[in-house]
Amino acid sequence: MAKDIFYNAVKVALQKDGWSITHDPYEISVGGVEMYIDLGAEQLIGAERDGSKIAVEIKSFLGRSLISEFHAAHGQYIDYLYALSEKDPERVLYLAVPVKIYADFFSLQFIQTAVRRSQLRLVIYDPDREVITLWQ
Repeated sequence: MAKDIFYNAVKVALQKDGWSITHDPYEISVGGVEMYIDLGAEQLIGAERDGSKIAVEIKSFLGRSLISEFHAAHGQYIDYLYALSEKDPERVLYLAVPVKIYADFFSLQFIQTAVRRSQLRLVIYDPDREVITLWQ
């Protein structure tokens, strides 16, 4: 399984944001199909220690066609969402997107509509500074 070019930057950014990486990758098997989401993480909340759990699929969007990469990422996200709903429904799925792509491509009306209609959760990261800039 090939890791995204910004994989390490996102992993570090999540850790800086207070997340503990629990799965690298997060393996999930549903109906005879094995899938691998890039990362699983947990964050302890306050003194209650009531943990939040997430899964993060990392994308760089560095290919020649942003819309083709969006199609692939969008479909992958939906498949992972269905699998998590069956096997780990308390874990929230996020698609990690670089801040520049978010500003330039995800600001387009069609992409915003697709994200809203599909209820994609996004985590926006800065690969150079290795930080999370926005949870959406």
